[in-house]
Amino acid sequence: MLAKPIPSYRPYWAKRFGPAPILPMSRAEMDALGWDSCDIILVTGDAYIDHPSFGMALVGRLLEAQGFRVGIIAQPDWQNANAFKVLGKPNLYFGVTAGNMDSMVNRYTADRKIRSDDAYTPDAAPNRRPDRAVLVYSQRCREAYSDVPLVVGSIEASLRRIAHYDYWSDKVRRSILVDSKADILLYGNAERALVELSHRIAKGEKVADIQDIRGTAFLRKNIPEGWSEIESTKLDRPGAVDKPVDPYEMKMGKSDASCATDEAKKTELPDGIKAIEIVPNLRLKAPKADRTKQVVRLPAFEEVANDPVLYAHASRVLHLEANPGNARALVQKHGDREVWLNPPPIPLTTKEMDYVYDMPYARKPHPAYKDAKIPAWEMIRFSVNIMRGCFGGCTFCSITEHEGRIIQSRSEASILKEVEEIRDKVDGFTGVISDLGGPTANMYRIACKSESIEKNCRKLSCVYPSVCENLNTDHSALIQLYRKARAIKGVKKILIGSGLRYDLAVKSPEYVKELVQHHVGGYLKIAPEHSEENVLSKMMKPGMGAYDEFKAMFEKFSAEAGKKQYLIPYFIAAHPGTTDLDMLNLALWLKKYDFKLDQVQTFTPTPMAMATAMYHSGKNPLRKVTADSDEVPIPKAGNVRKLHKAFIRYHDPNNWPMLREALKKMGRDDLIGSGKHCLIPAWQPLSTKPVTTVRGEQLERTVRPRRTTEKKRKYS
Repeated sequence: MLAKPIPSYRPYWAKRFGPAPILPMSRAEMDALGWDSCDIILVTGDAYIDHPSFGMALVGRLLEAQGFRVGIIAQPDWQNANAFKVLGKPNLYFGVTAGNMDSMVNRYTADRKIRSDDAYTPDAAPNRRPDRAVLVYSQRCREAYSDVPLVVGSIEASLRRIAHYDYWSDKVRRSILVDSKADILLYGNAERALVELSHRIAKGEKVADIQDIRGTAFLRKNIPEGWSEIESTKLDRPGAVDKPVDPYEMKMGKSDASCATDEAKKTELPDGIKAIEIVPNLRLKAPKADRTKQVVRLPAFEEVANDPVLYAHASRVLHLEANPGNARALVQKHGDREVWLNPPPIPLTTKEMDYVYDMPYARKPHPAYKDAKIPAWEMIRFSVNIMRGCFGGCTFCSITEHEGRIIQSRSEASILKEVEEIRDKVDGFTGVISDLGGPTANMYRIACKSESIEKNCRKLSCVYPSVCENLNTDHSALIQLYRKARAIKGVKKILIGSGLRYDLAVKSPEYVKELVQHHVGGYLKIAPEHSEENVLSKMMKPGMGAYDEFKAMFEKFSAEAGKKQYLIPYFIAAHPGTTDLDMLNLALWLKKYDFKLDQVQTFTPTPMAMATAMYHSGKNPLRKVTADSDEVPIPKAGNVRKLHKAFIRYHDPNNWPMLREALKKMGRDDLIGSGKHCLIPAWQPLSTKPVTTVRGEQLERTVRPRRTTEKKRKYS
């Protein structure tokens, strides 16, 4: 269990009479709490908001409940070490995170351009965190107090725990554990590991000796005694694969003639006479190895850095060893050191999830920010996180790699209590809960029908290529939760803002009806991501048949409720496996249904995602990777990525010149003109100015020059 009493072996701690109103960020706040020092100092790239949706607050309150005095250093000036000394020297360790987002994804667009704002910073001010924040913060912590243990975590560290392709430098980088010089790395949702690690350090154990906690990574010189090592290339051999030879097959040259034994099997024998069969002696089988003492050796950093096929192979093996029920330890050599990854953490139980989310959060930003607006806080201040994890396995998404495939759900009572707290304590509440969700809106309390099957499963997704027959798709617990939440006094509306897995939702028409008739505020976000099957197969997303089925339900139940509501589909441009023709077909699909999309996501290769392995290697790690594997088309060039985005925004006049040129090269001049079948017109407006209008089923930001003054010119 996570809950442990305040350790009696630390009598010098200040006596505590309850949790701090908010965790301290200054010496003055420490003095007000009667602290002479902090036990643990958390360094984060985000502004400090005391709410469970923000990692540093959740971790800080959890450690506080364990009896530790926790301080926060949020968005420090990283130019020197002074800002890292503001709370003094921690008694136990520095905990370093980049924040809720990867610092590179946070700061750069998919085209590697610097963003003009940061949603996790007061007033969205840019440039308040460094690139690769975990590395920079770690270095400054070492400069401030070189003898203090250093623990790194968060999504940035989690997704860089082994050698990884870095899109922003276009090369394979070493494990962040090596470059940060941290003592230990915690990956995934690390509450269990964090609590155990903190108590063991408090007892006097050296961090270097703590090597048996799940969900941790660290450096060691060699493989310890008692462990058996398995080469990953023997589990999933890369390179050319020859068809295995049957030792009992006797063929003469190129002839197809079989030996007499094979022929005898096909010949009818007299009654009572049986052909001889070779039966394996089961007693001679080797005893089953103890997986808890097996370690899988991935190709070394130097190998994957120079061989994209080996990189894709390593990515595939890591994902196959991701189920906490059967995963083995992994090891990868970096020079003369070994990066060792213990198996993933055991998911939290419902009782433990409640323990984490029921902490006495202040549910507001730190007072130091005064009246500054923090966009990320404004977005989630009236929302409730009801679960964690995702078994979808979408190759472009890193949620599964970080939070795991097993769904961890809170109890109904805990969730309803939080809704009431928002109603009673959060300033500005008008009666609308903006979301009851998580990584996916409708995976609450959904799990495998059999614990045994779940523990032994090695599938990358529970819903691709179709929903697994062993998956319990019952949405009744979620339906009941929605109904009870919207019945709470003072709550006018419960909206669902998290992304919906519609191929799962259609398994429960009752859920779709409840959702559509009571929890949609006019628009509902869903993510088909693409229309073409060969692209969807690289994403591990369902075909458009599931979308059509959900759309029919959505429209039916909206009509029954007398509401005019719209689906807002999301699509990805330039995903690995996508060709120009695929994007043209998607554009034609969008035009057919009169979708004019405002927001378009261009694929960004994030560390550890399987689609990133495709992007880097040109191979498909969803299947066994070999040197002769089919090549996956990769839209890497900047002009190709822009074109793919332009196809999705075919309605924007700024994209028409590029699209005309592309359509001519593709031999599709017939799509240029004023006919109903045409994608874009042959004329170009003199000027374009973005305005917001509503057309069809989507918000549109395009230009519509007035016909009375419009001057047309032919575009040849």
